[in-house]
Amino acid sequence: MSDADLIKLYSQRILALAADMPATDPLPAPDATMRKRAPLCGSTVEVSITCKDGRVTGYSQNVHACALGQASAAIFGANVIGRTKDEVRTLRDQLATMLKGGPVPDAPFGEYEVLTAAREYPNRHGSILLAPEATLEALESC
Repeated sequence: MSDADLIKLYSQRILALAADMPATDPLPAPDATMRKRAPLCGSTVEVSITCKDGRVTGYSQNVHACALGQASAAIFGANVIGRTKDEVRTLRDQLATMLKGGPVPDAPFGEYEVLTAAREYPNRHGSILLAPEATLEALESC
């Protein structure tokens, strides 16, 4: 990977998102907690949620990932409250499609556009998908 590729991949916007991680305070009494690991890069995300009537009402995340995984978790964490399991599944599927060359996910997750440069780096896709995947699994318990 050349320096130019790294600069493109780790743009200032991605780094800003990674540095401003929302939802990092632990939930006092989560309904479910799920930890996921991306095997190719070793990134991990642990999410805790509270839910009511099938919607996420509280969210906390502990992210140990590359800047791309952190940026993804930041976008997800800023928009997950109020989402249903179906909405999280749709986002996860749209994000996976985007990483393979498809369109950017629907609102309110359009900010994932910043990660389109990661399409060329499939070894990072698992890290980018961690937060939605962990949340989707946690929602199975709600």
